[in-house]
Parts: sequence; structure tokens; C-alpha cells
Amino acid sequence: MQAKLLSREVLPFLLAFTALALAALLIDALLHAFNAVWVGRYLGIPGTLLILGSFGYSLRKRKVILSGSPVRLLRLHERMAWLGSLLVLVHAGIHFNAILGWLAVWAMLINVASGLTGKFLLERSRRRLTDARQKMIQQGLSAEDLEERMYWDSLTFDVVKQWRVVHFPIALAFAVLATAHIIAIFLFWGWK
Repeated sequence: MQAKLLSREVLPFLLAFTALALAALLIDALLHAFNAVWVGRYLGIPGTLLILGSFGYSLRKRKVILSGSPVRLLRLHERMAWLGSLLVLVHAGIHFNAILGWLAVWAMLINVASGLTGKFLLERSRRRLTDARQKMIQQGLSAEDLEERMYWDSLTFDVVKQWRVVHFPIALAFAVLATAHIIAIFLFWGWK
């Protein structure tokens, strides 16, 4: 059971997060090798746009927009946020000259970790709830007995679904720090 937990939940989380870090390091190293470090300076723009575009899922979920499949938009949210975060990490590089920018990067990484944690926790909870329900149905329980026995599991699943209550303030902190960083760039940019 422990090996299954490790391979099904922990490993995919670690791989997704590690892949983000390694891809950022690889792209940054390639930019340095080809003497194109200046490109990284501008990758923050498409990275930010991808992250902003990933909020289509949140807008659909809150019925601000009414079109689009929520499941498809969730997958798009995950991919766009990951790719946008990758570009922002390359943009940040290994240059430690802007504290506000680095605070935004750390908030972004915490936000990515929060999103991945929620994704895997929710998936695991949903799978366990479905498996438990199927086992009880196979045992021939009546609908009333099934509902009674599944009550606490369903309640627990509902609590796990509330992980977004934690994810949202983290995303908001990232948005505020990223916005402050962008405003600071415009204020202190050498416009000459």
C-alpha cells in the first residue's frame, strides 16, 4: 500500500515540481550558453500572460464566463500555469537584484505547490470515495445503508474540496507581489 501511495500520489507531485525547476535551469543554461541571456529578461511577459490566461478556469467555475467545459478548462489551467511559471522562473534566472521580484517568484512557487497539492489530494480523495462506494454496493447494501455509511467519507471529501480556501489567498498574494513588481519595473525602467 505504501508503494502504491508513493507511486500514485507523492511521485507525480514531486516530478511535476522537479520538472518545473529542472526545465527552468536548463533553459537558463541554454540562454547563457548561446549568449542570449537578454531573452530571459522578456520571458516574464508571456509567462505572466499565460498565468493570467489560466484563470479562465476560475472564471468559469465562478460563472463569470459561461462557455467552456470545466474539466477541459481545468486541464488548460494546469498546463498554462505550469508553462507560465516556467517562463517566469527563467525570467527570474539566478539574478538576485530585485527583492520584490523574488518575493513574487517565491509566492508563485508556493502557489504552484499549493495547486499541485490540491490536485493530488482531491484526486486521491475522489478515488478512495468511489472505491469505498463500489465495495459497499458489491456487498449488497441498501441505498439507505450506503448513504449512512458513506456520510463521514462524503463529509471528509467535501472538506478536502475546500483546499481552494488555502490556494486562493496564496494566489492573491502572488498576484499582488507580481503586480507590484510590474509597476516597479515601469516606474524605474530606463525609458531613454
